[in-house]
Amino acid sequence: MMTEQELIKGCKAKDRKAQKELYNLYAPILLGICRRYVKQLEDAEDVLLESFYKIFSNIDQYEGKGSFEGWMKRISVNESLMFLRRKHNFNLSIDGSHYEIEEESAGIEDQLFEQDILNVLDTLPTGYRTIFNLYVIEGFKHREIAEELGISINTSKSQLIQAKRKLATLLKKNKIVNAG
Repeated sequence: MMTEQELIKGCKAKDRKAQKELYNLYAPILLGICRRYVKQLEDAEDVLLESFYKIFSNIDQYEGKGSFEGWMKRISVNESLMFLRRKHNFNLSIDGSHYEIEEESAGIEDQLFEQDILNVLDTLPTGYRTIFNLYVIEGFKHREIAEELGISINTSKSQLIQAKRKLATLLKKNKIVNAG
């Protein structure tokens, strides 16, 4: 098995063996990221393939600064968002200017197990699920989410609040978290 540096060097040289090894090593991780955003497994697999196409096409742009895995994860998130932008309108549902921003459901993410959250996230509307992923899991700020999705900061905030409320309701209903 090659080291990460050998894999990167091999992929930059268009070595098929290195590309295959990189794919086999990181596909499960990157598919997990795609699945957090894209509901249907088949669509997530398509996004994964697009992500690897971008990774292999742009590997010369990776300069060895920062985490290589982080660089690939960012590409997967971006590809997932591009897929969602083509399929969904994120300016849906809620006019954020009418919401008082509160965090009544803050901390709900602390009570979740990974598989529980994936199962419940799949039931959320696309906008809620995407913003929840970007904010809670990826650590984006509302300003960054707004820029990435072409929505207002208030829409991002209100959809996050609604996502947390819906998650709390679903999790209590499914007895995944305490009803207290």
